[in-house]
Amino acid sequence: MSHAPVPYPAEGTDPSTYVRTRDKGSRDVSYPAAPEPLAVPVYDNHAHLEIEDGVGLSLDEQLSRAGEVGVIGVVQAGGDIDSSRWSAWAAASHPRVLAAVAIHPNEAPAYAAAGRLDEAIAVIDELAAQSRVRAIGETGLDFFRTGADGLAAQYESFEAHIALAKKHGIAMQIHDRDAHDEVLATLERVGAPEKTVFHCFSGDAEMARIAGERGYWLSFAGNVTFKNAQNLRDALAVIPRERILVETDAPFLTPTPHRGRPNAPYLIPVTVRFMAEELGLDPDELCAQIAANTLEVYGAFED
Repeated sequence: MSHAPVPYPAEGTDPSTYVRTRDKGSRDVSYPAAPEPLAVPVYDNHAHLEIEDGVGLSLDEQLSRAGEVGVIGVVQAGGDIDSSRWSAWAAASHPRVLAAVAIHPNEAPAYAAAGRLDEAIAVIDELAAQSRVRAIGETGLDFFRTGADGLAAQYESFEAHIALAKKHGIAMQIHDRDAHDEVLATLERVGAPEKTVFHCFSGDAEMARIAGERGYWLSFAGNVTFKNAQNLRDALAVIPRERILVETDAPFLTPTPHRGRPNAPYLIPVTVRFMAEELGLDPDELCAQIAANTLEVYGAFED
């Protein structure tokens, strides 16, 4: 995703009023009906709840809707200085939220061009010291939106984020778009953090096999339900179950049959049930496994 330069609220203002807006265009921006609640609770491994989409829901409303269907926690992810600060605030303010903070790979070249990449990394370093910031993310490489002139900044930023995850002893959430081989090679060359997660995994079965052998976690989003995403279903079939996570990437990647409408943590049950069917598992069994995996990566949500 790309982040518009929106200023973080000034000191003394209410952080809960801070939002970003997504261009609605001609989309249907009404939220889908809530699915049947899960019997075994799970967590949303990655969301961007500072982005207002559809009718707009407050953080409290998002968490309430999620809780009603058995989604009992959310990892809120940042992508620049401002959204990372908001993510840390959200986690500090809500016991069902943990934070991931980072400079997104598509933002790294802009910070570098402005001579501010080191400053931005220093802010992420400071935020990562907070007790409820449990991951560096999303960071990685994106060769889809960034041209050759921005790749050096992406690599510099990615390696700096890897170092921060190791320094603080927390997980890392990777954004990987059209850069599978290069991301894997960088992790092998630099040394991956102990807990490395491929957010919104987009590779294939062979990449999943490599990730499993290296002890990485794969997080599957709503696009695993898309008709043209057989590669993701093939990957899901081969990754060890103790390495599976689930996410929304809200407000993006809304699962079928609601594709194109705003996504939110309360729609996790749609994706989880689809994954369980693909794996031939009872949904309760998969939910229990995913919940255990999530807590292993990020620790307890409630202090």
